[in-house]
Amino acid sequence: MSAVALCLALLMQGEAPRASDAEFLRRVTLDLGGTIPSSDDARAFLADPDPAKREKLIDRLLASPGYARRMEQAVTVMFLERRSGGKIPDQQWSEYLRKAFETNEPWDRIVRAMIASDGKADDTRPAMKLLADGAGGDPNRMTRDISRLFLGRDLLCAQCHDHPNVKDYKQAEYMGLFAFLNRSKLQDDPKTKKAVLVEGAAAEKIEFASVFSPAKKHQTAPKLPGNDEVDVPAPRPRELLAERLVRHPQFARNSANRFWFLFMGRGVVHPLDLDHRGNPPSDPALLDDLTAGFVESGFDVRRLVRKIVSGPAYGRGGRAAPSKPLSAEQMAWSVLTATGSLERVAKAPSGKFSSGKYLSGKSNEPPRALNDVLQLFVDVFGNAPGEPEVGFQPSMTHALFLMNDRLILDWLRPAEGGLVSRLSGRSGDAVAEELYLSVLTRMPDADERKEVAAALGRSGTSREAALGELAWALIASTEFRMNH
Repeated sequence: MSAVALCLALLMQGEAPRASDAEFLRRVTLDLGGTIPSSDDARAFLADPDPAKREKLIDRLLASPGYARRMEQAVTVMFLERRSGGKIPDQQWSEYLRKAFETNEPWDRIVRAMIASDGKADDTRPAMKLLADGAGGDPNRMTRDISRLFLGRDLLCAQCHDHPNVKDYKQAEYMGLFAFLNRSKLQDDPKTKKAVLVEGAAAEKIEFASVFSPAKKHQTAPKLPGNDEVDVPAPRPRELLAERLVRHPQFARNSANRFWFLFMGRGVVHPLDLDHRGNPPSDPALLDDLTAGFVESGFDVRRLVRKIVSGPAYGRGGRAAPSKPLSAEQMAWSVLTATGSLERVAKAPSGKFSSGKYLSGKSNEPPRALNDVLQLFVDVFGNAPGEPEVGFQPSMTHALFLMNDRLILDWLRPAEGGLVSRLSGRSGDAVAEELYLSVLTRMPDADERKEVAAALGRSGTSREAALGELAWALIASTEFRMNH
């Protein structure tokens, strides 16, 4: 049984416990803010008697700068899959997308710009990155990406013939979408010398045949599944595609499913790009409700996110709790927050750090600036370019980095504002409480308090070294690695 199905089954049976305040605080702060909460925030939330404090926390997080940053990072990883061809600088794309989430720009408008932008207008140029860098300006890759990312249909096998296993995925569907894109190409603008994504008019229908029956020819004009063909010649076919795509019912359904996945760790339809009759949603009524609400709101992302994280499925604990690995970006921000290093790193100037040289041992100089730290964590914890990050793929590299990397060990040495320095000024149970609140966002149980006391009572090591080792053990734990 899928995670979502199990959660819903337990809910209906009345067996799923409500997440504790500590569980909910950590989960929602990671999901909406991209990092764990500070120990001060955790202590304040846990002590707050207000019965509406969860709803108020959600609203605060949705209005915070961390929300826009977290959504930009999550959507970037989902759509670009860590691919970057360099036509649009990563920073320009990030700033563009972050601003869109800060202002709560409607989702259909964001996606329309991603598809239609040719890179000539400064205000929408960054949006071209999806097709120019993500798909490399190649019409076939554009076709595959647009279909799976925005329609939830992986048509790779339908490029040359009808899908052998999924009856719904036809070659004519692939070619109808391809006909919108086959005249798009990257070239340098003669005036600005910058790459632009130009296109010619769709002048005629395209001809295709299955590799299994090459003599039997077919034709199609630009067309989305279930829609009429576009009359040809058609000027600016990619703009026509953008307009038709965001009005297609599958666009809203797939979008709602993908946002659900971001917060629940699994789509209502899963895998995300295999939405067809042979793979029905785990809860059709839930997906219909999410989709209808998203459309009725005018594709208001913030309202959809609030609905998901305020719902009973998201707020459950125990076996029904959503569980997913921290992204590379969440890991970086959370380790910085836990160790008390965030403020210091955020103020550090950028240098000439090379993540590749550092990881290969060719350079002993660790990153100091925030962007360099983020890049290092992406190189360690992120998937290879072009590989979707849809599940937990632990590796020895992850474990060795957390166990042995000089950067992590440096953050666990005494420093102004750092975790070890804070712990050094405490005694007794206060040490264990601050340690566990700082790293795991919860109070320690009785056995954990005894373990902390025992570790600090052993001879042969300094108190500060022991505190660093205790913090290191929690940061390297599975509990810290997962959002649950």
